[in-house]
Amino acid sequence: MTPPAPTVWPAFGAADAPALIRFLVDVLGFEETLVVRDGDLVVHAELAWPPGGGVMLGSVRDDGGWPVAAGVSGAYLVTDDVAAVWDRVLAAGAEVLRPLADVPHGGKEFSVRDPEGNAWSVGDYRGEPRQ
Repeated sequence: MTPPAPTVWPAFGAADAPALIRFLVDVLGFEETLVVRDGDLVVHAELAWPPGGGVMLGSVRDDGGWPVAAGVSGAYLVTDDVAAVWDRVLAAGAEVLRPLADVPHGGKEFSVRDPEGNAWSVGDYRGEPRQ
């Protein structure tokens, strides 16, 4: 079953957008769905999170593009296999902010910093169900 298209897109600016894309795809497990380039710059990129959702990002530039500074964002990713993502993070030598552990609100999670400085928490807690 294909997850529904996202309706909320966390968006990131990147000093080195191609490197950020590689980290998000190769280490965290996103899927590259669209990358629009202008030379060395990434004008717009969309990466899908396999269980559902996604992020958008682009190169920080001076021409009035996306006005988000590099390295100032964070996001929480839900996955059914936290251990597999954790193993890829360790294998890549990524900066761990908080190691894999049980959390008081349920499940397991960890936090890592990407090469741009953004914080990512990865866990299996899906949030409190809507009433």
